[in-house]
Amino acid sequence: MSTPYPFTAIVGMDHLRLGLLLNAVSPAIGGVLVRGEKGTAKSTAVRALSALMPEVPVVAGCRFSCDPGAPDPGCPDGPHETGTGTARAARMVELPVGASEDRLVGALDIERALSEGVKAFEPGLLADAHRGVLYVDEVNLLHDHLVDLLLDAAAMGASYVEREGVSVRHSSRFLLVGTMNPEEGELRPQLLDRFGLTVEVAASRETDERVEVVRRRLAYDADPDGFAAQWEAEETALRERITAARALLPGVRLGDAALRQIAATCAAFEVDGMRADIVMARAATALAAWAGRTDVLAEDVRQAALLALPHRRRRNPFDAPGLDENKLDETLEQNSGEDDDPDPDGPDGPDGGPGGQPPQDDGGQPEDAAPEPSVPEQQSPGAEGGGDKTPAPAAEPFKARALSVPGLGEGAAGRRSRARTAQGRTTGARRPQGTLSKLHLAATVQAAAPHQRARGRSGPGLVVRRDDLREAVREGRESNLVLFVVDASGSMAARQRMSAVKGAVLSLLLDAYQRRDKVGLVTFRKADAEVVLPPTSSVDAAAARLESLPTGGRTPLAAGLLKAHEVLRVERMRDPSRRPLLVAVTDGRATGGPEPVVRSQRAARLLAAEGTASVVVDCESGPVRLGLAGALAQELGGPAVTLEELRADAVSALVKDVRNGRKRAA
Repeated sequence: MSTPYPFTAIVGMDHLRLGLLLNAVSPAIGGVLVRGEKGTAKSTAVRALSALMPEVPVVAGCRFSCDPGAPDPGCPDGPHETGTGTARAARMVELPVGASEDRLVGALDIERALSEGVKAFEPGLLADAHRGVLYVDEVNLLHDHLVDLLLDAAAMGASYVEREGVSVRHSSRFLLVGTMNPEEGELRPQLLDRFGLTVEVAASRETDERVEVVRRRLAYDADPDGFAAQWEAEETALRERITAARALLPGVRLGDAALRQIAATCAAFEVDGMRADIVMARAATALAAWAGRTDVLAEDVRQAALLALPHRRRRNPFDAPGLDENKLDETLEQNSGEDDDPDPDGPDGPDGGPGGQPPQDDGGQPEDAAPEPSVPEQQSPGAEGGGDKTPAPAAEPFKARALSVPGLGEGAAGRRSRARTAQGRTTGARRPQGTLSKLHLAATVQAAAPHQRARGRSGPGLVVRRDDLREAVREGRESNLVLFVVDASGSMAARQRMSAVKGAVLSLLLDAYQRRDKVGLVTFRKADAEVVLPPTSSVDAAAARLESLPTGGRTPLAAGLLKAHEVLRVERMRDPSRRPLLVAVTDGRATGGPEPVVRSQRAARLLAAEGTASVVVDCESGPVRLGLAGALAQELGGPAVTLEELRADAVSALVKDVRNGRKRAA
């Protein structure tokens, strides 16, 4: 095993270090989610923490790491007698993004169960992580149902496996740490809420601090053992402090005044449910123990709020997590009590952070900050060939009509289009392709039944061989790549119309966020098209680019379609299983470039010939309409919907679908 980077050698990152250490003191807090850009020492800090964890005594031979002092009475390897065991280092278990459900929770040995009649269980990662650290890198890319399973286990302290009539339960208490890059997509709010704490990390902009980071990293890479030896004294002291805080934790008193501040703070920030209150109470108690105190003070409540509430406050899907610290201080002051001793150092006292000054939250703007005033439109709207227009604000988003890719895919799990997935309803059976995952019992019995006489079976029972095994084929939903091709030319530049268009695209982005899609944004105006946002899982980045989208100039429709074709070609090589959905938002006009109409038709046919699923959002308005968007939709081989029909509750959309269905039937 390679020498881990010393935890005490990490430069800065006070919030990150404090969040990890508090969970090391009190795993009941529920783990920590680390959000930040790539290259900010997220993984390094987590792996360094595992080396600080005290050794754990375990029952010899127990695959579930039972404590010999209080063994789990329901342990599958038990029963164990109370006594002395062996000590080992706390495990650091990593859950890869591509892990299966069986790898996470454990798997039943189906072959032994059918052929030998024994209920054999092979433990998974949740068992390996018991009484240690479970680390999930890129947790936002993990399938939702796996995130649900590990968060349920973290909350209940146990893992349950119910499968093919066999029930297994084992203890699973661990320090859960998840890291993610928000640019690659957000976690659902329901899953965010299950993490106890969250911290935002970013690379330092201070020159001296960056120099020190590089200096220490180069020294570590040159001689890991020698570098670790230089920090051994600090590591030992920090390890002893964790042990002392754990011992002190049961004796920490959470007074009524502190409890009232916690409740008032959660109410002030309008968090849903009661989990935030409980997590704040546990975090504040751990902070007091970490500081060597037996009473929770107001400074502990404040720091706990900065760690436990940013990802829980009520906000729009595209809003970054953050907390208004002025509002927090006002709430704490209004609900201050008499049993909290005043601290001469105030909320910025020396005991708040892991190595001195406590971190201060810089996450996000105040949620009630007033928007900047918009600049009034100066140019005449709708003029082809005009200059740049002041970006129009987006209209209020709405619940968008469901758009999907036809056919059956096999891409990443999501909620948009039909696909063969590991989860979902069973639609058939097939021979296992690799390790058997989901047994289709009826199909297995049906495959084995005709061969019983040849296998010497004449009485009751069933002889099952490997060739008889069948796994279930399941159908669920997949996420797609939704590529928006938005007309930003002068014909779309009327301020009211562009606001409606942005509102429609924003509504579709919200829909993509909820369905776990990747999104991309291509715009065309003047003489060319531009990839404003390469395909990404960060739909909030797409929303930000959309808000500042300039308009004006001619309409190079062909350039926009050809640019989309190039983007899809590259993405198809990167991820062949993810199916694209092209959403063209335009009035259908083509006025830019040579032979604009003919070239746009050819570009549309090229996309249709490759089987790209397309939808045209017709933005034409006014009493006289040319129907150009509808003609474009025919060339693309997809439907055309107006801005009004894009609404999920639009009666006209339903009527149009019925009429189109009758025409096709005729």
